[in-house]
Amino acid sequence: MAGRLMAGRLTGAGAAGVAAVATAAAAVVVGQRHRRRPDEGAGSPREALTRWQAVTVLADPNDVYSGGHKPPFLADLGEDVEVEVRAAAGDKGTELRARLRQPASSKKSADEAAKTIRMALRRAKQVIEAGEVLRVDPTPHGERKATPTGAVVDRATAHADEEGLL
Repeated sequence: MAGRLMAGRLTGAGAAGVAAVATAAAAVVVGQRHRRRPDEGAGSPREALTRWQAVTVLADPNDVYSGGHKPPFLADLGEDVEVEVRAAAGDKGTELRARLRQPASSKKSADEAAKTIRMALRRAKQVIEAGEVLRVDPTPHGERKATPTGAVVDRATAHADEEGLL
């Protein structure tokens, strides 16, 4: 026997073998437990077609969605978009959420709808908090010189509504 039994314990190669078998068995159990079908859960095609988009607005929920009227820009999307308003966690304002009522027919149309909803949410947040949609253009001092940094700023400004953070 490669290992010895001393005081109720395995030592040497026997202990290492038992540990290796236990680790492999745990990995199999964990791997099976966390495995999902491809059509369910976060990141799945089905979930992506109906995912909620959300922003936190620094305002009271009654100021965000009052009198049954959808917030600005979200109202422009019509009845295809479902809107929810609730108090944000930690008393940090209001969570404004929106998603398509019906799943989009394809991944491409779902991506376009998500982009449109994100833009509407950002603009609604700006109007509710600042009273207007904030714009960098036109620059208040006239034309900007053609510089590498200016080109980066112009490109970022042109695509600011699309996705992500600047």
